[in-house]
Amino acid sequence: MKVFVDTNVLLDVFGKREPFYNDAVAIWTLAEKRAIDAVISAVSITNIYYIVRRVESRLTAMKCLRQLRRVFTIGTCDEAVIDRALQSNLKDFEDAVQLATAEYSAALCLITRNPAHFANDSIPVLTPSEFLSQDDVTRLFQ
Repeated sequence: MKVFVDTNVLLDVFGKREPFYNDAVAIWTLAEKRAIDAVISAVSITNIYYIVRRVESRLTAMKCLRQLRRVFTIGTCDEAVIDRALQSNLKDFEDAVQLATAEYSAALCLITRNPAHFANDSIPVLTPSEFLSQDDVTRLFQ
């Protein structure tokens, strides 16, 4: 099952942000065990580096990026993705790139804590808890 994971879910893990941490770690664990094929965007990589470096250090930020590379697939961000994002009606361009990356990756859903940012008809947008409560995902934990 291929899913797209938004930056905020990844930051919930790195920042141990409550009350979101447990669901984010559960998704990370499924990706790490290869129970799901979890895709992230190149935009997430650069944003996480910037945020973690600012809050912690360059060394910590680089460690986070290595962890991401080990666990997640990075979706293609090429002209087609950017063109799709430019045509999007989403208010935030970064969100439009995330959505376009999810679409071009053929992800079954986009997992984010901000589903209202991704109003669209092309791909289901789920919160981490909504994703984890699906029957086919629940079985992955058994």
